[in-house]
Amino acid sequence: MVDRSPVRDALTHAVLWLGILLVVFPIYYAFVAATLSLEEVARAPMPLIPGRHLLENLQTVWSKAHLGRVLFNTFVMAAGITVGKIAISILSAFAVTYFRFRFRMAAFWMIFVTLMLPVEVRIIPTYAVASNIIAPLQWISEWLYLPELTQALMGRRFELKLELSLLDSYAGLILPLVASATATFLFRQFFLTIPEELAEAAKIDGAGPLRFFWAVLVPMSRTNVAALVVILFVYGWNQYLWPLLITTTPDVSTAMITLRHLMPGPNDPPTWHLAMAGALVILIPPALVVTVMQRWFVQGLIEGEK
Repeated sequence: MVDRSPVRDALTHAVLWLGILLVVFPIYYAFVAATLSLEEVARAPMPLIPGRHLLENLQTVWSKAHLGRVLFNTFVMAAGITVGKIAISILSAFAVTYFRFRFRMAAFWMIFVTLMLPVEVRIIPTYAVASNIIAPLQWISEWLYLPELTQALMGRRFELKLELSLLDSYAGLILPLVASATATFLFRQFFLTIPEELAEAAKIDGAGPLRFFWAVLVPMSRTNVAALVVILFVYGWNQYLWPLLITTTPDVSTAMITLRHLMPGPNDPPTWHLAMAGALVILIPPALVVTVMQRWFVQGLIEGEK
């Protein structure tokens, strides 16, 4: 047990308040900037007292940046990434934990090694695959000389070309990011803590593998799933590089790309009040997810440590 003293308590609270200020002050600064006019935000130093233009700035940036459509696109991408990662990870962890097959551990370590390959490293081959996901069929057809054969049968003007692109689509935003070695590892470590007698009892009762998975493992993993929902939703919401590369039209633009477009350039007016207003709106959905699921998030982390 740690001994408590007034000096130690005061020092601890001072450090905590300092940490709170360091976290909250940038948000407060953005809020103040969002309430100012163009002349006020361009003044040096910028006032630290909120102004009276918040609703006006929010209305301007909402219509200028089409934030309704942007927030919907980002929510679809973040929710799709979250559901996809959890579904694939829990199934893969179930397979490598409860099924005995050759090279089982090799498969697990191959999944685990992908932790060293973030999106930034594999972004070029991922883009090449997303631009034409059936390119392997095209390669096979060329290897079998099918284009030449079709030209001989149908005429020289006929060309056999197989192409299916995921660019500028929700599938392109979601599918390349659904694999998660981290979530697979976390689920596997949790499954290893479940007694083997539970699986044997389920087998004796006549439950098959899928019944054991849905009726036993999934309910027991709900706190882990809740913790991963928070982490993965924020991860998907904050994606910038991959949506920037795969989207070329405003119809599928996401929050981070729109926020970047709201920031003024070197030769533009310093419209930082609009950029900060857009940042506050974009901040609301992930903040709500973290706030609503905070209890399950903490519980999932604590149970994961046991």
